[in-house]
Amino acid sequence: MDLHIGIIGFGARSTLHEEVHRPGHGSRITAVCDLSPRARDDARALVPDALITDSLDDLLASGVDAVMVLTPDDTHAALTIRALEAGVPVFCEKPLAIDLADADRMLATARRTGTRLYIGHNMRHMPVITLMRDLIRQGRIGQVKAVWVRHFVGHGGDFYFKDWHADRSRTTGLLLQKGAHDLDIIHWLAGAYTERVAAMGGLSVYGDITDRRDRTGERMPDWFSMDNWPPTALTGLHPVVDVEDISMVNLQLEGGILASYQQCHFTPDYWRNYTVIGTEGRIENLGDVAGSEVRLWNRRHAGAAPADETFIVPEVPDAGHDGADALLVAEFLRFVRHGGLTATSPVAAREAVAAGILATASLRGDGSAIAVPPLDPDLVAYFERGQVETAAA
Repeated sequence: MDLHIGIIGFGARSTLHEEVHRPGHGSRITAVCDLSPRARDDARALVPDALITDSLDDLLASGVDAVMVLTPDDTHAALTIRALEAGVPVFCEKPLAIDLADADRMLATARRTGTRLYIGHNMRHMPVITLMRDLIRQGRIGQVKAVWVRHFVGHGGDFYFKDWHADRSRTTGLLLQKGAHDLDIIHWLAGAYTERVAAMGGLSVYGDITDRRDRTGERMPDWFSMDNWPPTALTGLHPVVDVEDISMVNLQLEGGILASYQQCHFTPDYWRNYTVIGTEGRIENLGDVAGSEVRLWNRRHAGAAPADETFIVPEVPDAGHDGADALLVAEFLRFVRHGGLTATSPVAAREAVAAGILATASLRGDGSAIAVPPLDPDLVAYFERGQVETAAA
């Protein structure tokens, strides 16, 4: 029998509906809730048999087996908690929340109600990342000691500075909104969470652009163009632009592992470069899509040298985020049906939120290192068991 799935927020991430709405093949969208008339019209066209509403109460009362919260970041906590309290399993898009107290409250609510919580960190399913993690887990570079990440956000002006993403009251900042992916992957590759974080950054380019406009009712595809170049020539930025467009973060992880993360929103190219250094070698990706290379050095060399081994990122079925979205949705649907452990983790999502929020606080302060407050060990244990209570818990 198909799972009945409700979608809360039919905007940019509504592309996931293609993976969810497969009547007769395990799942179907039976309800959509969105405050936007345009979004509701889009939903009617794509899932005409579903309940289309602007009432969350109506969606939750419609008999859905689970919901997917695909709304802007500042709404994740309240909507997720509402659904969890109603006993409805939740897929929450990343980042988990824009406030650390809210993130902790979401996890605590999931445990208290016994309702399943899943987080949409799709990069854990990206082939380039799974390839690198497999090499690390095979011991090909020894024990991880450092992770360096450079994120060239070539579409940053169009993607993040013309709508709500540019307003820190909606996102906290792009170190959280955009960086939550990378911070989570740093933790995943290193096998450790951040203990202390320090950062510097600024609004170096887009803050000087005075051409602003209200784009209510518009969406990113309405204004995106590869011809929008150079970044200083962009027009029609969001009326509020108070998030950083360049940031540099240093992190101290558990076990003395060190990491760094750089994010720039005005580069000409758009990709992520990960370098992981261990006690017996290092790996680095050149490109992050199918056909790209992951290079491994595990012998001593004099100067720059070709990689000792090169691995090609495999081709995947044609789906969002290099196949990661299809795998993400499949894992969520399996989790709704059967529970158990998943590649994504509410605890890891909280730790990425903590690192992103505190890095933002550091760069907006004096750049000093800030300690990450630990999560309740009993709560951690609950999620590490696959969200299952035990007699001793």
